Amino acid sequence: MSYIAMNRFQVRHGFEESFETMWAKRESRLKEMDGFREFRLLKGPDGDGFRHYISHAIWDSHKAFEAWTKSQQFRDAHKGAGQSQTRDALMGAPVFEGYETVLHEA
Repeated sequence: MSYIAMNRFQVRHGFEESFETMWAKRESRLKEMDGFREFRLLKGPDGDGFRHYISHAIWDSHKAFEAWTKSQQFRDAHKGAGQSQTRDALMGAPVFEGYETVLHEA
């Protein structure tokens, strides 16, 4: 059916706007990949000193997602990850979660 790849972020209070801007201005390259369907950056509730965010990508399959992670497009899109601006904004490393769709209603 489909595969959903998510990264959970804890963004320090005061860095929300710069975090969102970084995502909006990034070189995504997702649309170049076969099997890519949709991307969303989700803003969640406040935590203790941080705001929850999730990057949420929908792929045709786990195989299509894996191809993305091994591609030059992936390397190009993530070349700025871990820079000081990102480290200052995050409470820790993002946490990845991947899910295969077993039921879908539209």
